[in-house]
Amino acid sequence: MTVLVIMGGMVGEAAFGWPNWLHARIGHPVSWMGFLITWLDRTLNRDSLPHGARYVLGATTSLLVVGCSVCVAVIVVWLLPDDALGLTVQAAIAAALLAGRNLYTHVNAVVQPLSQDDLLGARHAVSQIVGRDPSQLDGAGIARAALESLAENSSDGLFAPIFWGLLFGLPGLAGYKAVNTLDSIIGHRTQQHSAFGGFAARLDDVANFIPARLTALLFVLVVPMRSFRVLKVIWADAHRHRSPNAGWPESAMAGALNIRLSGPRIYSDRISQEPWLNEDAPDPTASDVLRGLILYRRTGILVFACLGLALLLGMQLGIL
Repeated sequence: MTVLVIMGGMVGEAAFGWPNWLHARIGHPVSWMGFLITWLDRTLNRDSLPHGARYVLGATTSLLVVGCSVCVAVIVVWLLPDDALGLTVQAAIAAALLAGRNLYTHVNAVVQPLSQDDLLGARHAVSQIVGRDPSQLDGAGIARAALESLAENSSDGLFAPIFWGLLFGLPGLAGYKAVNTLDSIIGHRTQQHSAFGGFAARLDDVANFIPARLTALLFVLVVPMRSFRVLKVIWADAHRHRSPNAGWPESAMAGALNIRLSGPRIYSDRISQEPWLNEDAPDPTASDVLRGLILYRRTGILVFACLGLALLLGMQLGIL
């Protein structure tokens, strides 16, 4: 049943996403989580408190948000009938908690202005998916930023939710989404959130440890003629990334496309001297962003096909 829910969620999300008219009326499950996180942050994260107290309050916030998300999902599953209608509703909720289509749309929006040397348009498009300052990016920097976001969020936005959903059903998917949303809002290394969001950032690292490595493996599998080269790049560079997880899909993407990623970048108030991934390869271009999107689609198709085969095998063996 869980496999059917996840497959249905993948199809629904890829086909429809979260309609704008629905978002305008009721928001989105992630925005609901974000509202709760932001309210708790404003209420509990006070500058007057010592570091330890802010860390404990931040950990309490994280556990509360994740617990509420899981409990709501458990109640929904419990209330729904165990039939086709119940599975359809669960699949629709799962679709809302996946972000594959949204990621594809935002990265694809970078391609046209970048291919036309419209740097202003490309910088605006890439600013929707990265946290660094886009005003200083040239064409290669924009392409790198888009591909890094595509690689990292392939795990965070699609394959990690699927992984946790397969393990624990809709509650696992909702719980992971809460962890990821916590990290995106308070899991920053800033003066405001280094203490309050410290637990959330570590929790996100743990939740993405296996999915990030599985995502890298997926990138290897969809380029069988270049798989050995991709594995070499992963082995050499994945651990050099500042993130314990993002370096895996990013280095796999760099190897699969034979381009270099990461490197120094500018954030709002500082320059971050990041190491290169696949340093000897050329800088990416707009065409490489398109190739990255093709790679991304192939990984999604591969995961869906594997789930379908697992479902058929389970039915044949009488397990499902």
